[in-house]
Formats: sequence, C-alpha cells, structure tokens
Amino acid sequence: MSTKANPRYDFDFAVAGGGPAGSSSAISLGQRGHSVVLFERDTFPRFHIGESLLSTANDAFEALGVAKRIEAACFPAKWGARLFTHDGQSGRYVDFTDVREVTRPQTYQVCRQEFDRILLDRAREVGVDVREACNVTGCEFTPDGAILDVASRADGATRRVDVRALVDATGRGGLLARKFNLRTEEPRLANIAVFSHYTNVPRLKGPRPDDIRLIARSDAGWFWLIPISKELTSVGVVLPKDLYRRLANGGSSEETLNRTISDTPIVAELMREARREWPVRVEKDFSYSASAYAGDRWILAGDAGSFLDPVFSTGVSIAMESGIEAAAELHRALARNDFSASTFAAFSRRQRKRFETFRRFVTGFYTPQFRDIFFSPEPPTLIFRSVVTMLAGKWNASLWTRFLNYLFFGMVSIQKRLKITRPVFRRDRDAGYPSEMPSKGSTANRA
Repeated sequence: MSTKANPRYDFDFAVAGGGPAGSSSAISLGQRGHSVVLFERDTFPRFHIGESLLSTANDAFEALGVAKRIEAACFPAKWGARLFTHDGQSGRYVDFTDVREVTRPQTYQVCRQEFDRILLDRAREVGVDVREACNVTGCEFTPDGAILDVASRADGATRRVDVRALVDATGRGGLLARKFNLRTEEPRLANIAVFSHYTNVPRLKGPRPDDIRLIARSDAGWFWLIPISKELTSVGVVLPKDLYRRLANGGSSEETLNRTISDTPIVAELMREARREWPVRVEKDFSYSASAYAGDRWILAGDAGSFLDPVFSTGVSIAMESGIEAAAELHRALARNDFSASTFAAFSRRQRKRFETFRRFVTGFYTPQFRDIFFSPEPPTLIFRSVVTMLAGKWNASLWTRFLNYLFFGMVSIQKRLKITRPVFRRDRDAGYPSEMPSKGSTANRA
C-alpha cells in the first residue's frame, strides 16, 4: 500500500504523459494502492491517428480492468489482416485465430480519442490525480527522489512536485531520452506517413468486414486501411524518406496522398467513392530505440523508450505492456527501498528484447525478398503460423515458434538468390528501399 504518510513526497510516483503507456502505468500503480499523479500536456479529447491493435492487448485490458468497457465501446472488431499487392493479384489473410499462444485472438481497431479517454478515466477511478494541460518541463533526480517542474497551461504557473520516482511516457517528445541523450535512430526505418480519415470506403466482404487491409505498393511504400468507426476509415501511405521526397516533388501533402492513391491500382479502386473528412496529416515515423530504458528513480514506457514503424501495429500493445511492467518494477522497488538503475536491469533487457524482436520483422518488410514471401498466396502453413503468432503480439513466444521464425527468415535470405517464390516487387534503385546500413549513434536532438 501507499506510504504517502512520508511528508517529504507530494506523491509516491509521477507519470509524465497520458497516452496508453502513461495511463497503463498510472492505473497499475493506483491499483496497488500507491499515490500517483499523472501530467498530460494536452486536454482530452485530442486527435490521434486511428490505431489497429494486436491480440495481446486483451491481456492488458484485463490487467487494467477495462476489458468490458473496451468491448462496450463497440470499436470495429479485428480478427487479423488482409494482405494485398499493389495490383490486387496476390496476397492473403493473416488470421489471428490460427495463433495458439494468445489468450484471445479477436482484438479491435480503435478511435484513439475514445480509447485514450477510457484509459484516462480508469486512472482517475483507481485514485490517480490526473492533471491535464500540465507539461513536465524539467526534472532532477537526487538519491532520495525526483523533483519535477510542471507548467500549467491554465494559469501559466510552474510548480515543483516531489516524488519517489518518475515514469516517462512522453512518447516521441522523449523528456528523459533528450535529457540523458539516450535515443538512437534506425536509419533503415526513416519513413514518412501521409494519411487522413474517409467515409464511403467499402469494407471487406464476408464475416470479418473490419479487419485491417495492408496493401504493398510495387515500390517500398505501403498503404493501411483501418476502419475506426462504423463510418470512418483511416487511410494512409507510408514511404521511406527518400521515396517520399521523390514522389512529393515539392507538392502538398494532399497532392502526395492523392497521387500515391491514384498510382496504386487496388487502392484507387477502393477509394473511388471515398470522401475525405479530415485534413491530410503527415507524420515522420522515424523509428528509434534507447540505450537505457531505466535509471536511478526513472523508467521509460511506450514510445518514450522506443518506437517502430507502424506496419505491424505494435505501438499501443507495446505501450500498454511496458506501462504495466514499469508499474510492477516501481512497486517492487518501493518494497525494497531501492530505486537504482541496477534494480531495473531486467526491465531494460525485456524492453530491448521486445523491440529487437519486432524490429527484425519491420526492417525485413522493407526488402522486396521479405515481401515476396510474406505476400505469397500459399506460404508454408506451419512456418507462416509462427510468423502470425509474433505479429499477433506474442513476441516472447515458445522456443518452437521462435525456431520456425528463424526458418522464415532463412527463406527470405534464400529468396535473394534462388527465387523460391515468384518475385512480385521491384528491385530497382528508384523503388526506394533503404540501404542496409547499421544503426548509428545517439541522435536524441534530431529525433
């Protein structure tokens, strides 16, 4: 239970950021009886790109006590993904019901404004002091605690808050990643996303109309089509940075999105009657990791620690998992009265391992050989089931599943030389695939 009786602390713990990672860690700490304050820079509801979740998100919903509320929200049901090539001639279904290592295969496509509100309301319910329009502008760590500078947008005042430890869930803003120069970009995943929300986009035929559609262009780009409500579909294209610059050619974001839609035949057909309901937005999906995910009296959760290109929809699931795990670490640290970096070493290793597991699939996706195998209409059943297990969110799958995944990547390597399946995607330089260069040093000031 909380030891708030100690007068030198305003709260046991502070959480910076009210997205899925921050809310999850705050809820988990509140459920354990700790006094928690959560600072969110914005005021909800706030716009956020529509999100496609993974099967493992269901475990987080149960742990956070929001499973029934998520179900009651009537978000579009997701049972997997429908894969298509640019011409619609190849591709197949990724079926999460084939996975045997997840608790429940069916998950959701969510409108983030509503989804994030559900989590933040749950945090308030378990006793978290949620303060919106409050930005953590600075922090210092002492042997005995963390001292935060918090700026309120309501009155412009800056106040100091003393806590035992901090969960940084500030996302790509990276409060502590910038302070401690922790961030390392992934140069092979420097991508640009251009997207908007549309009505009149036809849903899939059959019993699972709301599954995500993932459509690979003939070059290194790809489209998502995600139903996020009964009416709206999030439609976006992701392009490696150099390919984006060439296709945009100085034009507006709206022109770039329209051009990529029109020159991708299957997307052009799907969008023939679509009506855009939101402004076109652009995000730099520059993936990155951290050299450390925890230190003396601080922990990074969600995108504050690492971020991966959205092709396999890992973002929210990783955020909730890492938030819940961060809370468990702080709970144990308080019981031991030890908030040193060394006591969080296992947490850091777990975050790094999860990132590296998903990273292998994401970087693979930006090679034509991976796409040839991945979009093949008749892949080896057993091997592909192991791939789907990972893509359903089970990154720490069984040894047998991990072995089969090694075989899958072996097939990708063979495809470079022997063409074990029909080459479908362009190999020329103008296709825009990133060069196979290693990750470079910290770029926290450029992220």
